[in-house]
Amino acid sequence: MFVGALELDVLLGDVRSLKQKRSAVRPVLAELRRRYEVAVAEAGHHDLHRRALIGVAAVSGDATHVRDLLDSCERWVADRPDLELLSAHRRLLGPEDEAGD
Repeated sequence: MFVGALELDVLLGDVRSLKQKRSAVRPVLAELRRRYEVAVAEAGHHDLHRRALIGVAAVSGDATHVRDLLDSCERWVADRPDLELLSAHRRLLGPEDEAGD
């Protein structure tokens, strides 16, 4: 089993309040879930109205599939005109990685 995690730090467009931020981020999260069948959440920068940290997670029996899926999610977010992707960080855990009991 392989687990991939992707953190996307994004800058939002013309957003002036946390309420507007929620309205901008919610459809992005929903579309990532729908389009790629991944787990996704706003994972940080909760108190900043123009920044969001989007967390994406995927699980598969194939490491290549997880990498391709996370690549697709990152490209989709980077291509959105209403967001500026500031950074992307990913992790891939597999059978050889040490796990706690």
